[in-house]
Amino acid sequence: MFTMMNHARLNVGLEGVGIAERAYQRARAYALERVQGKPLLSGSTTIAGHPDVRRMLMDMKARTEAMRALAYFCAGQMDRAAGHADAQEREQALALVGLLIPVVKGWCTDSAQGITSDGVQVHGGMGYVEETGASQHLRDARITTIYEGTTGIQANDLIGRKLAREGGRTLKALLGRIDGDARRLAEMPDAALAQIGGVLAASARALGDAADWLLAHDDQPAQCAAGAVPFLRLAGTVIGGWLSARMAEAATAQLAARSGDAGFLGAKRATASHYAAHVLVQAPMLRDIVTGGAASTLALADDQL
Repeated sequence: MFTMMNHARLNVGLEGVGIAERAYQRARAYALERVQGKPLLSGSTTIAGHPDVRRMLMDMKARTEAMRALAYFCAGQMDRAAGHADAQEREQALALVGLLIPVVKGWCTDSAQGITSDGVQVHGGMGYVEETGASQHLRDARITTIYEGTTGIQANDLIGRKLAREGGRTLKALLGRIDGDARRLAEMPDAALAQIGGVLAASARALGDAADWLLAHDDQPAQCAAGAVPFLRLAGTVIGGWLSARMAEAATAQLAARSGDAGFLGAKRATASHYAAHVLVQAPMLRDIVTGGAASTLALADDQL
């Protein structure tokens, strides 16, 4: 049912998640012990009190949590495709796995590069000192975008075999689920969840617009391929944002029921809000690159490059 390559690509995506998580842990530990300058945040005595350092740490944390959720969601669909009692459910899950595999492999490893680079930046000059390990994470993340199929190969697979071949049916079904959750969250009295829901709804529309453009221009393969990697990044950003929103909703419900670790659950809400405000809002930009960026990408002749 599942090819060895699908498993390999899922595992490489998870490798990106693991490297990103370790880079975050190391950067967080360093930021909480390194004293330099005058922190602007009250209660902080280390560089963790500098807002830009806090921004990088929050980006690392939010992106990694979304990546992990996407990889685990895909793995869960693999289980449903293999073992669900209903044949139709198995078929739908199998189609969803096919759509998600290139996104997990491509987006999680691509994102890991940015996360590990931020880890070096948090360390400042110490990021280049081998004893810190920060630069090793960046080197480790770099190779993950190459083996088992480069990011470009994953992206072309996504827009070709996974999107165009079935007319976008599986993606549109997934977007229906995302849009339904987004609209429900946007109408909630909880201000944080409503804000996340509003951004998620706009990002889902952006992904749908980009998919529609690719399907409408299927007879122009070069133009579509020029936007393939931005489309893959858009898909990962939106689906990861959807799963992040679901985590925030679940955390809110547990807090209301006074169940679980309140600090952990509160952090889940804050992380999801940060993802929506800093990452998910990039979806319309990525859509515009997919739908309007091909002309400049392909403008120069070989001897002009």
